[in-house]
Amino acid sequence: MMYIILAAGKGTRLQPLTIHYPKTLYRLDDEDTVIQRMVKLIRKHDQEAEIVVVTGFLHRRIEEGIQGVTFVYNPFFAVTNSIASLWFARDYLDRDQVTIINGDVIMSDQLVKEVLCSRVQGAVALYDSSVKKNGDYNVSTMDDRVVVMSKQLEIYDGEYAGVVKMDHPAAVAFRRAMDEAIEYGLYDQWYEDVLVQMIFSDNFVLHCIDIRDYEWIEVDSVRDLVVAKKISKR
Repeated sequence: MMYIILAAGKGTRLQPLTIHYPKTLYRLDDEDTVIQRMVKLIRKHDQEAEIVVVTGFLHRRIEEGIQGVTFVYNPFFAVTNSIASLWFARDYLDRDQVTIINGDVIMSDQLVKEVLCSRVQGAVALYDSSVKKNGDYNVSTMDDRVVVMSKQLEIYDGEYAGVVKMDHPAAVAFRRAMDEAIEYGLYDQWYEDVLVQMIFSDNFVLHCIDIRDYEWIEVDSVRDLVVAKKISKR
């Protein structure tokens, strides 16, 4: 399976901690950073994994810390969003199975094994229905399908967990829509916004998997750093 890890961002919400250091390189223990741990877990549970890491901010520091992956550099990271980072890695979407992961996500070993490294049909987004307040990027669902995902949702069914999985037909449709968005100059959008547009305009089916019974965190605050350490230790 192909795994594309998006790690180009500046982590502005964690400044000043991230002014000179990418948050993906936050050290969880003596052995692993956030991104090193994710790469190790993927390799542990998918021995045929192909891993691409899209870098941007302080990219050389990230590239020096990981071996055996393919790096793609987004030189416009300071003025673009995740759609541009993924667009630079668009050729890697042409696989039988593709999993796209935000680089600041920490997951339990069990979650990586049972969900992240599993195969899917169509397109699937991971979300956590236990989060009903203060979610970051949130999801409204109906009958195991995503209705909409947005940072602006005030009432929602759970928080998006920073992972989308697609089979080949879904990835081909997504790449076509992403190319169109970039052509229209929407390089400052989240890549997930393309999926939402596909739902609205094409009745695209984006299924969802609820991971409320697993441990995970997306590192956006100092509190998240503490939770990430605890998950890693367990």
